[in-house]
Amino acid sequence: MSSLERGLKSPTLHKLVELCGVMEIHPLTLLTLAYAGNSPSKADELLAQIRRELEAVLSGRDETKSRT
Repeated sequence: MSSLERGLKSPTLHKLVELCGVMEIHPLTLLTLAYAGNSPSKADELLAQIRRELEAVLSGRDETKSRT
């Protein structure tokens, strides 16, 4: 854990999920904190961006399915 905190190692996605399980938080919560820091407004902006991108990806996928 200390090597992660000091930036000496980067966790795999699997390890990130395990760490979040121990912390009893969703992995996206930890990633949001990593990107937004202590700023609730930055977290709100980031989550709004994620929602827009998810909607775009999902609507694109739905368009692809309707063409086949």
